[in-house]
Amino acid sequence: MTIGDHHFLLLSFRVTPKNALPRSPLRWRLLVFLSVAGASPPSSLIARRPSSFPARPVCPGRLAHGSPGQLSKDITMRHCINCCIQLLPDGAHKQRAGCRGGPHPSPQEGPACEGEDKIVFRVDGRQMNLLAVLEVRAEGSESWGGLLRFRKGKRCSLVFGLIIMTLVMASYILSGAHQELLISSPFHYGPFPSNPGWTDGENSGDAREPHHQPSVNNISYMKDYPSVKLIISSITARIEFTTRQLPDREDLKRQESHMFSVIPSKFLPNSKSPCWYEEFTGRNTTDPYLTNSYALYSKRFRSTFDALRKAFWHHLSHAAGRHYRLRCLPRFYIIGQPKCGTTDLYDRLRLHPEVKFSAIKEPHWWTRKRFGIVRLRDGLRDRYPVEDYLDLFDLAAHQIHQGLQAGSAEEHSKTSRIMIGEASASTMWDNNAWTFFYDNSTDGEPPFLTQDFIHAFQPDAKLIVMLRDPVERLYSDYLYFASSNKSADDFHEKVREALQLFENCMLDYSLRACVYNNTLNNAMPVRLQVGLYAVYLLDWLTVFDKEQFLVLRLEDHASNVKYTMHRVFQFLNLGPLSEKQEALMTKSPASNARRPEDRSLGPMWPVTQRILRDFYEPFNARLAQVLADEAFTWKKT
Repeated sequence: MTIGDHHFLLLSFRVTPKNALPRSPLRWRLLVFLSVAGASPPSSLIARRPSSFPARPVCPGRLAHGSPGQLSKDITMRHCINCCIQLLPDGAHKQRAGCRGGPHPSPQEGPACEGEDKIVFRVDGRQMNLLAVLEVRAEGSESWGGLLRFRKGKRCSLVFGLIIMTLVMASYILSGAHQELLISSPFHYGPFPSNPGWTDGENSGDAREPHHQPSVNNISYMKDYPSVKLIISSITARIEFTTRQLPDREDLKRQESHMFSVIPSKFLPNSKSPCWYEEFTGRNTTDPYLTNSYALYSKRFRSTFDALRKAFWHHLSHAAGRHYRLRCLPRFYIIGQPKCGTTDLYDRLRLHPEVKFSAIKEPHWWTRKRFGIVRLRDGLRDRYPVEDYLDLFDLAAHQIHQGLQAGSAEEHSKTSRIMIGEASASTMWDNNAWTFFYDNSTDGEPPFLTQDFIHAFQPDAKLIVMLRDPVERLYSDYLYFASSNKSADDFHEKVREALQLFENCMLDYSLRACVYNNTLNNAMPVRLQVGLYAVYLLDWLTVFDKEQFLVLRLEDHASNVKYTMHRVFQFLNLGPLSEKQEALMTKSPASNARRPEDRSLGPMWPVTQRILRDFYEPFNARLAQVLADEAFTWKKT
């Protein structure tokens, strides 16, 4: 029964004390108030139903003898096993009791409350599994004096029973352990209905995780698997890897005209990194980093820019009374993915004397800062101009400039081998800002992607990708970014919700449109889309050649760091290291490992892992096909 935003629930329960009710029985009014928003019940609704809503027989059953306004004294707790209470309009003060098993059969028959030992909540004939507030009052002129006529033992039994029922209901809601109660419900706690055909004994081996006590919820969630599998099957049936349409260079210029006016189309031929000289018009008292957005918006970068200021004026070139500064872009990019070991690769690679990274490990300029995004939930700020991004490579540019100006061939050769790198793990996948700045296409796919602009300036850039089993990557990502209430249960619920949202998008849009859908990506409680490596890699391969990529697996890197680093050195054409340098690089502990408090939470539930493996399987298969390496299916990790 619904009144406004509130629902009144019909309560049926079974009570069997040894003795009958006292001589002067109480008339019970039971009101179960449910507020979907979690508000307390209005006082006007606690005592009686508003008169504007007509009464209707929501509780058919056998009627006892007696007037409509009074319960028959023949109805006792011993005789009336299942009783239903009807709320009537104000002023009527009527109740109708339907009892099964009473001594006075009624001419009107109806469906009795089912379930011998169950507490059942029903709204319009449907079972509900939600916590209710139960209020028991005496009606009319009768007071609690009737209750005092109970013998002491009976009063204690009644109070104890109500307390136990309240505690059991609270435990049911808070723990989600539905199977532990005799409360049958077609609605599982979460977005998917439970499937009664899945038994606890099925796949019982997956329910146990070594060194961690299996939870009741893990068994409960196993019952969801068939329902979630239907969602995954719906997504899989709609997967289609299509080739994107590339934009023209003129279209790119129209979108980012300032960028094209700053970065030239040709670079210095005697530098391994893409560098060029540009005129500096400021005076010797001018702060070249005064307006740099990275310095303005982040205190932790200010010391970095203090060091840049001190070195700036000593690394200018002078000609015909003018000052020139060397500008550089990265020669290679570590483009992804997050929580796949990119920080560890960065920390080891920067120990090589020929490698110079940006002053900030992850500038996120191509994907976020150039659009004015610091955190998308905080809205847009002023866009970071390309000059602010180029400032981050000034330390490397100073060394290259010094070599270019050196008189000795040895010094010139040494500095010309310097290779600049950048390691923003968002570069490969994050295109969430396109909906704010680029005209939307008719099919919901972005007309421009990050790689289009990088390729326009650096068609020969080298790209390093570090990947990881997407199932484990997602759990690591969740543990790292979730702020509170982290648990295997919470992760499972978030995965289910994210899958449901992704399927809803796939029903109406293409795979690419959903992967780059900013609204969907912000709505999903876990970053499910980041693990769809094949989608991103295929889009990058539309503008860059396959030979320009080095795709690594974190699992291989963790098992043999030395081998992985040698592959990187070979890919970047870096010189050999001394034995001491190589030992320092390969034997240092892993960077950005899982925090101790996160490790104490244990692994995800086996059923959650199984769900994610089913979801990522077709994407991993396509990735392995593109890379011609079955290791990227992660069937044996």
